[in-house]
Amino acid sequence: MGLLSKRKNKKFNYEPRFYEGEGNPYEIKHKFDEFRTTVGENPSLKQKLNKALADYKNNSDKAATKRFLIIFGVLVLIFLFIIDFDLTIFFNN
Repeated sequence: MGLLSKRKNKKFNYEPRFYEGEGNPYEIKHKFDEFRTTVGENPSLKQKLNKALADYKNNSDKAATKRFLIIFGVLVLIFLFIIDFDLTIFFNN
């Protein structure tokens, strides 16, 4: 019975019956990872920013660029409103 020895865990070599393919069938991977340049190893902050900018420059979607500029402009205006910035300095009256 082995009162002084520890019990060993059972090991199973399970292989899926109907899986015919390459790689691990249990690997969790996003379906767009192969198209992204920012997914992968954990680089430094500078490398992350450079990859993100390169990915943004390579994207030729004009609607996404326009949407980004509109969102950025609205956020800047909200920020200026929160800090109570006076916009009348830009207008001549």
